[in-house]
Amino acid sequence: MSSFETLAAVTDRVGKNIERVIEGKPDVVRTAITVLLAEGHLLIEDVPGVGKTMLSKSLARSIDCSVKRIQFTPDLLPSDVTGVSIYNRETREFEFRPGGVFANIVVGDEINRASPKTQSALLECMEERQVTVDGTTYQLSAPFMVIATQNPIEMEGTYSLPEAQRDRFMARLSMGYPLPRSELAMLDSHSAANPLDDLEPVTDAAEIAKLVDVVRTVHVSETVKQYAIDITSATRRSPDLRLGASPRASLHLVRAARAHAALEARDYVIPDDLQTLAAPVLAHRLITNLEAQMSGRGAEQIVSALLRSIPIPEKAFSGRAGG
Repeated sequence: MSSFETLAAVTDRVGKNIERVIEGKPDVVRTAITVLLAEGHLLIEDVPGVGKTMLSKSLARSIDCSVKRIQFTPDLLPSDVTGVSIYNRETREFEFRPGGVFANIVVGDEINRASPKTQSALLECMEERQVTVDGTTYQLSAPFMVIATQNPIEMEGTYSLPEAQRDRFMARLSMGYPLPRSELAMLDSHSAANPLDDLEPVTDAAEIAKLVDVVRTVHVSETVKQYAIDITSATRRSPDLRLGASPRASLHLVRAARAHAALEARDYVIPDDLQTLAAPVLAHRLITNLEAQMSGRGAEQIVSALLRSIPIPEKAFSGRAGG
């Protein structure tokens, strides 16, 4: 079995396992797995009660690895996230007690209910995969992924995530309300017991690390790289946006496209991969201007309009041979 066939088999098992809990959302599940393989972090935003935490927990439980959950509240301290040094009277030395980020998968529930100071405790962890406390740096184990949920900022008791924080999330998902038949199936499966209780791991951290290495081998031609830059550059010039996509967004878009191509059993990226992921990867980083807000044009709609205006490169479909 080739490495790409192994990847397809493992991710299919993970996807089916998650769908035992999350009814009727295959696209959402697939995007979550894409972010995992692309070594990114996932932000799940939607109104309460649509399954944000269920999705994050089911993905975490599908992998036999260390998992920690942080419930973000207004009184949560940065040290609760990163850890703290405590003086031991017996040894007369300071001992480091790790915080919630010391795990392979960190589930941050309702991240925008904590203060901006506590939210910023995740910045170093997410970008550099390390934690610095009292001048000492501690490396986080691989794979490392933060899956954060948040309620819309219009809801009471929420703090808007800073731009720097949002930029570190590779993609943002919106669960949306389930279809009537899916909601009916949920009533049957969830009312008697919690389906998470019966969810068993179908892979482990070591196997996920191997699949991440496979994704890194996916070829991205110079033409496709230029197309990715064309997309992010267009957001910086758009009259509808006050803040466009950062260079980190370009990097995340290409990395996510690699994972998407691997899930399609391809060893090279095509423009379709970038187009599929442009909205999830870019929209949460953009800030619309007042005119766009007044007319009801959201960031996702603006990204879609920009994609239609950018020419698709003709020489981008020839795979590795086309270089």
